[in-house]
Amino acid sequence: MKKQFQKKWMYLAVLISAFSNVNAQNNKDTITVQETKQDSIVGIQQNKLNYKSLIIPAVFIGYGVAGLSMNNLRQLNISTKTEINEHQPGRTILDNYTQYAPAVMVYGFNAAGIKGKHNLRDRTIIYASSQLIAAAFTMPLKYLVKEERPDGSNTLSFPSGHAATAFSSAQFMFREHRDTNFWLSLSGYPFAVFTGVYRMVNDKHWLGDVVAGAGFGILSTELAYWLFPRIDTILKGKDKTKNKLSSIMVMPFYQNKTLGIGLGKNF
Repeated sequence: MKKQFQKKWMYLAVLISAFSNVNAQNNKDTITVQETKQDSIVGIQQNKLNYKSLIIPAVFIGYGVAGLSMNNLRQLNISTKTEINEHQPGRTILDNYTQYAPAVMVYGFNAAGIKGKHNLRDRTIIYASSQLIAAAFTMPLKYLVKEERPDGSNTLSFPSGHAATAFSSAQFMFREHRDTNFWLSLSGYPFAVFTGVYRMVNDKHWLGDVVAGAGFGILSTELAYWLFPRIDTILKGKDKTKNKLSSIMVMPFYQNKTLGIGLGKNF
């Protein structure tokens, strides 16, 4: 009787221990899921479009658009061109390269061990997106507005594509490094300003064109950061589809004078 009683307690102890392990595992899984959800929520919140960050590009774009029709601003475009011509600064082709300098610096800093906000893959997706968005803004507008360039070479002056690329690159550098090194994050803007100024010195753009281009550039980068989680989800979904497809094997076979196709899948 005593042995049977001891056996019952042993069985009960084993059951309690097993239940405790299962319950602990379930709690662990619950915590993991909650943490994952929390991380997802934090990630989404961090990539929300901050409307305050749109004020500056909106003002720049508004100024450029107003400069197309308002006499006072058009006169400012002309007087700026006249002032530049009076000083006769030397022209250069460096503005064709400085527009990309801030983005190159981001990758250079990363190679030197100064990490930004995102890894190489994510950073590249964001920057490529910003350039596509900037082109989607500027290229159609050039053909719709048909503003003549200061040198009279064509009617594709508004807005400045060089300025858009330069300021989108500078904003990209700012967003990548502002949380770790604020002063370093600002170092791309002098290159952007240089690019914009020399578009006017080279007689390729009016002041309003450059200001509007800067606005479109900053806006494009802000939109790229906002869109990144959605683009990333789409790309990861495609990767999963590719992996699933790669685990399926189709093979023809011939057996007993019968021709057929075999389908194999790895689970």
